[in-house]
Amino acid sequence: MTETRTEAGAQRRLKLRERLLDVARQAVATRGLTGLKARDLASEAGCALGAIYTAFDDLDELILRVNLATLDRLGQALDAALGAADPSDALLALARAYLDFARREEPSWRALFEHRLSGGAAVPDWYADARNRLFGRLEAPLAELLPRQDAESRARLARTLFSAVHGVVALGLEEKLEATTPEALDTQLETLVRLIAAGLAREAEAV
Repeated sequence: MTETRTEAGAQRRLKLRERLLDVARQAVATRGLTGLKARDLASEAGCALGAIYTAFDDLDELILRVNLATLDRLGQALDAALGAADPSDALLALARAYLDFARREEPSWRALFEHRLSGGAAVPDWYADARNRLFGRLEAPLAELLPRQDAESRARLARTLFSAVHGVVALGLEEKLEATTPEALDTQLETLVRLIAAGLAREAEAV
């Protein structure tokens, strides 16, 4: 009997987690991270405010789980873009897929970068691993451009390239520097990636 009650309690907690995650994902997708309020979340999920903290360690974990789902969708979008044989074309395809995802799911995409763990806590391994897998998609074309580069240096370069692409995408969508048409942003992104890829190719030839 005790075991049955325990199993039933675990099932209820799992269903509550799923319901809260569904509501939270929808809230972030429509209103952004600032639109995710614990009281509103509990009300929309049909549970008590304290129930959130029986389903998750804290609100940080809930937000990270929402962002994890966003990372998964972004990863699928990047995988769908892969296929170009030329490494420069492959990098450009990944950059375009990243821009397209940011346009399509802008509030959820922004939440990936807006959230900060309270108290300066470290990001949990399960989230860091998912984030690192995204960077890993850049490493194959980089390995073709720089075949003599070691894996550690290539991993750092992947993060540098991502930072450059993200900067162009974020500033372009925010229009902080100037009004940017979609066509102009597409051109800026292609110019950046082509220049980086050409520079890396020349570097490889010089070694």
